[in-house]
Amino acid sequence: MRVINIILIIFFSLTNEIRAEITDKILNELQNGGNIIFIRHAYAPGGGDPENFDISDCSTQRNLNDNGRNQSKKIGNLFKRNEVPIDKVISSEWCRCKETASIAFNEFKTKNFLNSFYSPKFAKNKKKQIKNLKNYINNWNDNKNLVLVTHYVVILEALDYASRSGEIVISDRNFKIKGNIIIDY
Repeated sequence: MRVINIILIIFFSLTNEIRAEITDKILNELQNGGNIIFIRHAYAPGGGDPENFDISDCSTQRNLNDNGRNQSKKIGNLFKRNEVPIDKVISSEWCRCKETASIAFNEFKTKNFLNSFYSPKFAKNKKKQIKNLKNYINNWNDNKNLVLVTHYVVILEALDYASRSGEIVISDRNFKIKGNIIIDY
């Protein structure tokens, strides 16, 4: 039993060291700027949106709860604490994305190319949205980072990556993933 405990301690020590090294590499990438930073909105219980969804009425949408708001604060603190340079923060028009952006970064703008196309009601928008997202990125030129607060389906389509709520995924302009940071709530 004692040998197993020693092995577990060594394993966890090595694993944490590796994670710290990856985090340092990712933070250096962020501090150097020029990245596209996808953030999946913070935790909002449930999945999809209710049948009576109305983009202009947050009461009809799936929204952040206290855990999601706490997670949003942690996202913002990560950027502030590490002095990550930000050019712009752009959010989906969905309330859970706007609230994530507002809590984490205060100032943001919305663009409909970041909106969800998960439900059948919006699925027809997928190709146009991804095309508009790529055009926006192609025309974006700044040494700081571009932050995009969006949805699982947009990140999956753009990066071929399945993200968690509140997860930060860093890519280059060609949508090649450089790394990710998982923020627990």
